[in-house]
Amino acid sequence: MEKLGNWINGEVCAPLGNAYLPVHDPATGEIAYEVARSGEQDVVSAVEAAEAQKKAWAQTRPSERARILRNMSQELAAISDELALFETKDTGKPLWLARSVDIPRAQKNLEFFADMATASLDRAYEGEAGDNLVIHSPAGVAACISPWNLPLYLFTWKIAPALSAGCCVVGKPSELTPKSAMLLMKASQKAGLPDGVLNLIHGLGPECGEPLIAHPLVKRVSFTGGTRTG
Repeated sequence: MEKLGNWINGEVCAPLGNAYLPVHDPATGEIAYEVARSGEQDVVSAVEAAEAQKKAWAQTRPSERARILRNMSQELAAISDELALFETKDTGKPLWLARSVDIPRAQKNLEFFADMATASLDRAYEGEAGDNLVIHSPAGVAACISPWNLPLYLFTWKIAPALSAGCCVVGKPSELTPKSAMLLMKASQKAGLPDGVLNLIHGLGPECGEPLIAHPLVKRVSFTGGTRTG
């Protein structure tokens, strides 16, 4: 049976505890494949990989970050049919919906924040005691946790602004619908995103999601999910 691992520093990695979770086909209830059941040490590895690239990615020219994000969108377009099929198999949604909404919107997310990378957000203000300048700079490592119902659509809505702003990312998709996120990792590498800038861990919230948001090197968190979990 297929086993889906983590993506850390540009490589597929088995979970350190060698534990996996079943991913069920919503149409049949049968186990379709297995996904990594990550723990705290997997989280540490992913965060450290992101932290190691933090300075270099923050210093990358905004135009270069924008170019890579646009390349990522083009790579998704090249495998859009495959992505749509995986979204349908993982979530149970109609294939036409995945083709017409989920995947195109994921591409648009990347393109939108590619434009934002080169938009000047710095602002100057006149004051009685002198002029003031507000400068935006990358915060550091961002944790991006996305839900099951719009897997790639909402995952890209989180990672794209972080990458655009010069932040490295550790992403955690839902353990129920993890496959399209792994395809995004491979597409990102083909698009020229440096290894370690974008990392992916799979698993349960209490076992890897909580250690991720609690890690002292994680400076920003973007979460979409249930109220109780939040």
